[in-house]
Amino acid sequence: MSYWDDMRTRLLKSKIHRVTVTDANLDYVGSITIDENLMDAVDIIQYEQVLVTNITNGTRHETYTIAGPRGSGMICINGAAAHLAGAGDKIIIMAFGDFEKEEIAGHKPKVVLVDNNNKPVSSISEHTLAYRDKVTRSVKNS
Repeated sequence: MSYWDDMRTRLLKSKIHRVTVTDANLDYVGSITIDENLMDAVDIIQYEQVLVTNITNGTRHETYTIAGPRGSGMICINGAAAHLAGAGDKIIIMAFGDFEKEEIAGHKPKVVLVDNNNKPVSSISEHTLAYRDKVTRSVKNS
């Protein structure tokens, strides 16, 4: 048994892709408030650590989640991070997990794509298959 056999590997667990920030509250003590339906869609739980990347301005920060009202589409950046993102910014919210060597091969992160109102429109596997089919049709037709 080697030293590396006892190591766990951190992988992407959950991702909400290109969600729109609906509010930023500088005076709150911290965190990101996320519509609970979106959290459920990717198995992110309240108080879980997340990485937030801002597509609009390129900033990144880590924080923890707070569940927002279901179906509201709420994405609110709270506390000091409100300096890094404002209403209308497009962001990506990611959570990571530590996996045993045996778990890695079968792991697939949960990823959801949203519309302009932050409502889930597809999972990444659905999106990937649709994109693959579109490319396949395009190649066949050329």
